[in-house]
This record gives sequence, structure tokens and C-alpha cells, in this order.
Amino acid sequence: MKRIELDIVALSHSMTQSHNYAVVLGERRGQRRLPIVIGSFEAQAIAVAMERMVPNRPLTHDLFKSTLDTFGIQLKEVVINNLLDGIFYARLVCMKNGELYEIDSRTSDAIAMAVRFECPIFTYDFILEAAGVVLEDSEEGGASVVGTSKMPANLDSDALETYSIDVLKRRLSEVLEAEDYESAAKIRDELKRREAKD
Repeated sequence: MKRIELDIVALSHSMTQSHNYAVVLGERRGQRRLPIVIGSFEAQAIAVAMERMVPNRPLTHDLFKSTLDTFGIQLKEVVINNLLDGIFYARLVCMKNGELYEIDSRTSDAIAMAVRFECPIFTYDFILEAAGVVLEDSEEGGASVVGTSKMPANLDSDALETYSIDVLKRRLSEVLEAEDYESAAKIRDELKRREAKD
């Protein structure tokens, strides 16, 4: 399977749920974005490392990095390796004494560790196909959204079922323009559910 390298392009507060955030990963050589909804603690852990802030006492991810450093274990890369029922799965690829070890991880924790170790983040094409949002430069020089699918967080799942596909697609474009990736993911899920029925 072809691996695709990702960069963190945004960390934003959820517009619909006060305790949720979205970390947006973008493919290094392409226009696709992968929004992942995370909790506030995980968002804080990522933001602290990105801003190179040093807390008075080490956060859990800092403690884990310090432990790995102490025992001579290096984090080589993070791989977002699966997507099942809307949940992303990741692995930490570590090296000790020339041997590689893979450790199962929550995706948000894996990203927080990748920022601390300054190591690359990878995923596979099938994950970007299933959950990615495509951005394309428009003639005016801005970015426009093309080819996506999932459901709005300001509408519950039952309410989404009452809307036509055209309305859902319009709403999807609106929430993406507003960078509300959580809502976009929900609309995309609803559209995919309907495609599977056809």
C-alpha cells in the first residue's frame, strides 16, 4: 500500500461542541486534508508541543517522551493505519538498538508524540479516500472544496436523514468553507451511508 506523508495544517476549536477540537492533517504533496476530531486535553498536548511551550510540570506526552529518551528508544514515525466505523487507528514506529517496534496508539496521542519527536506522520491512500476532504485552488486564488462526503454536527443524525442529497452536499460545502471539519465529517458519513444503500 502506498504511504502518504502528512503535515499538521490546522488545530481548531469545534464550532459545535465546546470540548472538542479538530486537528487537520494535509498531504505533503497534494490537496487532500484529513480532519480528525480530538478532545481538549489531546488538543492542548499537541498545541503545547507545536508552540514549544514548557509547562511547569511535564504533561503525560512529555513524560512518555522523556521515558523513551531515557531508555534509548527513538520514535521514527507515526502511521495512521486504519479507519473503522469513523475511528482512526495509529501506530508508533519505534527503534531501539537497530530493531523496529510498533506500538498501538490513539491517533491524537500519536500526533502529540510525533510533534515532540519531530518525526513524520504517514497514512494510506484508502484512508484519505474514505475520510479526506479535497481542496483545490480556484481562479480567484482562494481554495474551494471538491469531492467530499460526511454529516453536520449542528444537526443530529436523525435530522440529516430528512434532507435531500443536494441539500446535504450544499451544507457540506458551507461547513467546509467555515472550517467546521467535525460537521463536514458527519455530513460525509450520511452521504456515504446513502451511497452504500444504492
